[in-house]
Amino acid sequence: MRSIDLRKKLIKAILGTSALLSASVFVSAQNVSNEYRDWQRAQADAQEEHREYLRTRSQSDYREWQNALRRAQRQQMQYTRAASRTGNVYNSGFGVTTNTNRMYRINRGGRYYTVDNRGAELLRQAVNQGYAQGFRQGQVARQYGRTYDFRNESIYRSGTYGYQSYVDRSQYQYYFQQGFERGFEDGYYSRNRYGTRVGNTANILGNVLNTILNIV
Repeated sequence: MRSIDLRKKLIKAILGTSALLSASVFVSAQNVSNEYRDWQRAQADAQEEHREYLRTRSQSDYREWQNALRRAQRQQMQYTRAASRTGNVYNSGFGVTTNTNRMYRINRGGRYYTVDNRGAELLRQAVNQGYAQGFRQGQVARQYGRTYDFRNESIYRSGTYGYQSYVDRSQYQYYFQQGFERGFEDGYYSRNRYGTRVGNTANILGNVLNTILNIV
């Protein structure tokens, strides 16, 4: 009888520990998701302030734009720290996922290379960041009657907006520019061929992003 009671207690303890671990992962995923949404909102605010500055060219609006950029950068750092603390929990902007030290193969121009969870996530961010920035620059170019030339945009040539040194700079630049080109086209022609807009935030479509990365 005593051995049966001990087994019951052991089973309860195991189930309790499992429940606590599941709850911890769920809360961590929620935190990452919340930080990501806050970052996206901060980015949208910075974009709005930039549009206002372009409209007025006043010093006060320039300062507001710079302050908004700094807030967006701080929020990006908070999101990155939240993702790092969870270990294997990342948010691509298309839903929170939990992975266990998974490796990916990415095909770029017929050549394959491997990245881990975090590397894959950062490259997804590069494409989406590129699209969002390209969309905004395309809108501005059309508004001011400039010709269609995304390669002339300084942020495209740099390709390092949102860059983190965890991945190779040239890889990040390549994928940022791929997203930027498509975002610029959508913004310039006021359409949603490659992405969608929610309020002032533009995001690339998931299937377009996957085609660009060609990730396995």
